[in-house]
Amino acid sequence: MSVRRLTETDTDRHRFIDVINLIGNKWTVLIVITLLSSPKRFNEIKRAVNGISQQMLTRTLKALERDGLVTRTVHPTIPPQVEYALTPLGYSLSDPVMELGAWATRNLDAIEIHRTRFVQAMLCQ
Repeated sequence: MSVRRLTETDTDRHRFIDVINLIGNKWTVLIVITLLSSPKRFNEIKRAVNGISQQMLTRTLKALERDGLVTRTVHPTIPPQVEYALTPLGYSLSDPVMELGAWATRNLDAIEIHRTRFVQAMLCQ
């Protein structure tokens, strides 16, 4: 689907925005990175994704499962153990996510300089 085609119908535009909102969400990015190495249980993900609430983690995992990026497996133990893993579609998102992370890391200093200049300019007005 080309960007030009997205302007043709409201349906395409809304579908595009929905996907971008999910994959551009900071929690989605951090969860995908966390699941790259191996499947994880809920509390393992929660510990790895610093600052995420239980409610937000639940909501994000459900959205990722709904869209086919993550699988949820319930193991028949007492209590039941639930494990989350990336699907092939989820793994396909890992390259762009890792590249985005690499870009952010490469540009941290430059962005900080611009933020400082911006604040200084705002204070001088």
